[in-house]
Amino acid sequence: MASTSLNTNNNNNTNNHNSSSWTRMQNKQFESALALYDEDTPDRWQNIARIVGDKSVEEVKKHYEILVEDLKHIESGRVPIPIYNSPHHQDR
Repeated sequence: MASTSLNTNNNNNTNNHNSSSWTRMQNKQFESALALYDEDTPDRWQNIARIVGDKSVEEVKKHYEILVEDLKHIESGRVPIPIYNSPHHQDR
């Protein structure tokens, strides 16, 4: 029973995330704005939302929380680093 509940929660989280999808351009704007406005910047989230354009302050904060969680997973080793096969690397 618990696994069914867990799957339902994961599906709900996925659906909520998908309902506010971000384009590649919005992600680039978001990343640039994060670099421009650090944690000590007054009205940081409002400034970032303004740069991204089509996202609310709440959407920007949520996107940041997801980014931080993803980074934690990567840094903890729970996400494997991909191995890229390239014809150039095979010649060496």
